[in-house]
Amino acid sequence: MARYLLWIIIGIGAIAVLWMINIYNNLVKLRNRFKNAYAQIDVQLKRRYDLIPNLVETAKGYMKHEAGTLEAVIKARNQAASANTTAAANPADPQAIRNVLGAEGALTGALGRMFALAENYPDLKANQNMLALQEELTSTENKVAFARQAYNDAVMTYNTAREVFPAVVLSGMMGFKEAQLFVVETPVEREAVKVSF
Repeated sequence: MARYLLWIIIGIGAIAVLWMINIYNNLVKLRNRFKNAYAQIDVQLKRRYDLIPNLVETAKGYMKHEAGTLEAVIKARNQAASANTTAAANPADPQAIRNVLGAEGALTGALGRMFALAENYPDLKANQNMLALQEELTSTENKVAFARQAYNDAVMTYNTAREVFPAVVLSGMMGFKEAQLFVVETPVEREAVKVSF
């Protein structure tokens, strides 16, 4: 009788260990999925950051009296790129994601001001290089939006998996913290950068 009881206890223990391993492995898989999704945002943001200096250089020849606006765009671009580099190193850090969101909002606002001022320069509006860069930026903005959606979907799946029972009992002890959604919170960020002339 004692022998059967011992085997039952060992069986229950083995099932419990397998259950915890399954929960752990599932959370690791989901965390890696949202980190990969952020890497896709990173690729598109870097593409965007690479386009901006070319836009500013093209505009600089026409917008000589708007140097402050052009410098603000470059400064905002550099801050956004720096925040993105930090977030790309650890997308599981909610503060890093919030910093990217803030920096992206500032960059969107600076670009919006630059494009609004560019409306006053007909030669700039007709410049073929500027038109091509604007088309690339528009395409990149769309790709960023799709990448953000994929990231948010992956984060939602991960957060849900770590918050449901029975995983919620173990996720905190195993170091699985809540991931930050890539959400637009300010009105400036909600407005798409207008790049058409």
